[in-house]
Amino acid sequence: MNAELSQEQRRLDSTMETIMEQIGRLEEETGRRRDEVVHIRKHFWDEIKVNTDTFDDYLETIIGLRQQTQELSVSQSTHRHAYNKLSALRRMKDVPYFGRIDFTEEGDSAPENVYIGISTLMDASGEDILIYDWRAPISSVYYDFPPGAAEYMTPEGLIRGILEKKWQYIIRGGTLQSMFDTSLTIGDEILQQVLGKVTDKYMHSIVATIQREQNMIIRHDTGRLLIVQGAAGSGKTSAALQRIAFLLYKYRDRIKADQIILFSPNRMFNSYVSNVLPELGEENMQQVTFQEYLDHRLGKTFQVEGPYEQLEYVLTAGKDPSYETRLAGIRFKTSVPFFETIKAYRQMLESSGMLFKGIFFREKPIVTAEQMTERFYGNDTSIRFYSRLEKLAEWLNKQVAEFGKREWSKPWVEEEIELFSNEEYNEAYTYLRKKRGSEDYEINRKDLGRYIVQRKLKPLRKRIRRLQFVDIAGLYKHLFADSLVIKGETSEKWKEIGLLTLKMLEDGKLFYEDATPFLFLKELIQGFQTNNDIKHVLIDEAQDYSPFQFEFLKRLFPSAKMTVLGDFNQAIFAHASETDDFDILTSLYGADETEVINLTRSYRSTKPLVEFTRGLVSRGERIIPFERDGEKPVLTIVKDHAELHQRIASQVADLRAQKFETIAILCKSAAESSTAFEALSGIEDIKLVKSGSIEYEQGVVVIPAYLAKGIEFDAVIIYDASEGVYGDESLRRLFYTACTRAMHYLQLFSVGEPSGFISCASGLIS
Repeated sequence: MNAELSQEQRRLDSTMETIMEQIGRLEEETGRRRDEVVHIRKHFWDEIKVNTDTFDDYLETIIGLRQQTQELSVSQSTHRHAYNKLSALRRMKDVPYFGRIDFTEEGDSAPENVYIGISTLMDASGEDILIYDWRAPISSVYYDFPPGAAEYMTPEGLIRGILEKKWQYIIRGGTLQSMFDTSLTIGDEILQQVLGKVTDKYMHSIVATIQREQNMIIRHDTGRLLIVQGAAGSGKTSAALQRIAFLLYKYRDRIKADQIILFSPNRMFNSYVSNVLPELGEENMQQVTFQEYLDHRLGKTFQVEGPYEQLEYVLTAGKDPSYETRLAGIRFKTSVPFFETIKAYRQMLESSGMLFKGIFFREKPIVTAEQMTERFYGNDTSIRFYSRLEKLAEWLNKQVAEFGKREWSKPWVEEEIELFSNEEYNEAYTYLRKKRGSEDYEINRKDLGRYIVQRKLKPLRKRIRRLQFVDIAGLYKHLFADSLVIKGETSEKWKEIGLLTLKMLEDGKLFYEDATPFLFLKELIQGFQTNNDIKHVLIDEAQDYSPFQFEFLKRLFPSAKMTVLGDFNQAIFAHASETDDFDILTSLYGADETEVINLTRSYRSTKPLVEFTRGLVSRGERIIPFERDGEKPVLTIVKDHAELHQRIASQVADLRAQKFETIAILCKSAAESSTAFEALSGIEDIKLVKSGSIEYEQGVVVIPAYLAKGIEFDAVIIYDASEGVYGDESLRRLFYTACTRAMHYLQLFSVGEPSGFISCASGLIS
């Protein structure tokens, strides 16, 4: 083995020399290309003679401009290509590759040694590949097959052969520390090392430790919808981010990073995953939360409740008289039946029921709501609904124009003219002279009056153009009128749900569960705002999205494929309390266009921690722990909160002494987090994480469990795992979510009797 190690080190040294030579050459080239770009920009107009006296002169000017622009474009493109390659080589400098396969293709007599890294490396001649990009077709053999018969798909077709051997390398700073000959997908030695490390503030790429089932997610390329149901810590988010890098590599001529959008659970999560794609040499995709999208679309009209505000209410407001009504409303308003109800309601508006807002100017009606209704339903109702609205808008603009003509000579216009400042007068003069197209134009009273009226009526015309004369809020309120009582299990509470909804609307507010239905109704009436530029949508923590929201996103991105990732054991929102899987999503694009991949192995936590947490949920026996040893979780019962805070402070000190970088004190709610943070403020550098937090913090943090989803910590302390806090069955999934955030150590404290959930689990030290 020593001889083989020495031979591999010599091969590594040669590869490093090639990398350093190419880095030196590209540093010189990028510097030269950058200077070229700067020079062309600085002297862009020096080489162009602008002359438009004759058509030939004009044509010569255009040709010169086009040539100079093309030269600049070529220089910029060449510089960008060289810079990107240089960046890739710099990333490869310390760890050029992490694996190797010896593959004999059918028809060949000897195997090819294929080295695999984060990017492709050619030799000095540019003819031979020294390192293959992990996304290259042949690299899939490394992830998918043990030694023996193997195959991979290329654009030209299926390639079959024999995988003779598979090697894994640990390289640090250009030195080969160790190498493994393995028949496993990925040797446990390397994965153990990666998983055994303490965390930092960013998620990192997993290309050296991708498992076969994760590789299926990354390279999946059929159908419209990929659903990944994965246990906590199964690597579904990591695989999805590698999937983006794969798509950008495979379809680099068709898909750019800004054509992929990730809907993430919160802004802090955006920060946490922001490092993965740049680490792989790709630009980050667009990242947004669904709440940010809702605020963008509705924030100017309503104060929109956020998902975590809704969840905080569900977790803390059990004594509110309207609590059960609100829960019933959440469940119905997020359902497919309500989606269909709104579509049926919009269809009904074809013949009756439309509500409009009158057009007023200076408190005088130009067109009343009644006149609009009469006009809308008085014309040919066979015309398409949206076309009828556009015709109504045209008619309204004519009414506003006629009204404006009658206002030109009104006394208020004269008063406005008298109050004109010099600046306003000059602005009016410039506008009117340009409109008349005459340098000799002399301003007069009549033109000035017309200018003032047009300017004052401009906001009305803008509202008409945007179809804002339709009373969407009134129409949504009408959904909850007695005449539209929904039959079924919700019907008993429908009146109460309606009253609660109407009260919020009257206050200029929208419940979170109303935001998407309201926006959907608005789109159905005023025209759907679609985005055809987006080619792929990823939705993380998808179990938190309602069927209604998925239907909406499908319509919003009609040209996109979709990947959704989730775990219904972590479905903590009220609308998903009785749902166990993504079966309902199969109908989104149809069974033929939908693929489901289940990830059951958990890598995040040590084996003792997984054995404990899988006992907290139904069907937890399906979750398979990775063989990584560690301490069992510890339960400590304290008599009161004073002792609780003392014990937590002592525990944090012990964990810090063990060099844990991230320690999370997880609470049931934001309210409990605030209380805990205040009581534990004596702990040095302790931080409170709120729903608006932007960056994932290292160190010691106090955080609501629902905000920690998708994030992992070296050590987790459950603030109070008592029956009094986690006694209700509806909190089981939240409790599971909290406990599965721990990578290496889990401590549960309980003020008094522990939660009944704990007795369901095993592997706990009391």
